[in-house]
Amino acid sequence: MRTFSRWMALAVLVGGPTAYADRNDIVLSQLGNGSTANADFQAFSRTLAAVVTSATLTPPKSLGHAGFAVNAELGVVGLPSDTYLPTEREQTGSVLVPSIHVRKGLPFSIDLGARVGWLDRSSLFAATGEIRWAVNEGFIAWLPDIALRLHATQLLNTRNMHLTATGLDASVGKQFPIGGMVTLTPYGGIDLTGVRSRADAVRLADNAVVTYEELKGFSNINTRFYAGGRFIGGALQLGAEVSMATLGSVDGPRRGVATGSTEPAGALSSVLAFNATLGLDF
Repeated sequence: MRTFSRWMALAVLVGGPTAYADRNDIVLSQLGNGSTANADFQAFSRTLAAVVTSATLTPPKSLGHAGFAVNAELGVVGLPSDTYLPTEREQTGSVLVPSIHVRKGLPFSIDLGARVGWLDRSSLFAATGEIRWAVNEGFIAWLPDIALRLHATQLLNTRNMHLTATGLDASVGKQFPIGGMVTLTPYGGIDLTGVRSRADAVRLADNAVVTYEELKGFSNINTRFYAGGRFIGGALQLGAEVSMATLGSVDGPRRGVATGSTEPAGALSSVLAFNATLGLDF
């Protein structure tokens, strides 16, 4: 028994570090200290912010002052092939983002919400807080439902990177009854998200220490366009949404971007996402 315990302890010591670093964990030292390092950090930060803010998944109609909803969500987010992502292993083109989303209705057509998501095959989590106000939800019959949403997302469990994404979302939609307790709500909107990101001092393989330039809030705006639909039957909710986030550009040339390209050296590719939700609405 004692021999078995020793072998188990050895397996934990050997296997522990390997298990800790999964393929999507961040390794900022891979950015190095070259001429493209700061632009690569900016591009990675804005791409990562687009990944963790890729879902709205709620139509503009409020829950009502006594309403409550809880949903399990899953996002499939495409990763740009021309943006260098300093992760433990090379990216395969997309990442899964499962999450839990809870919302509570308040008076005056206001909803409060919280979402906790996880980046698949990583130790990274993203926590989101939101407040939504349904400006019009049937008060003016000939207008669609209209809502505004303020949201803030914080990336968690990172070793030396601090990322916050804060934005304003405007959406429109219309609920259509399909007999009895069943409704279908198509909707769409635009989300403007400011990205703030900074890194602690990073030690490189040659023991040099580098600090990357900070991204400051609303001087770095991601613009996300989305469209989706929500089906409600009794208390059951089903929904799906597609979105495209345009990331603008960063300062300076980036790694892997050809100098003879007709696009600006710092131009970033869009991030495409598909999200689905299943939940209960009380």
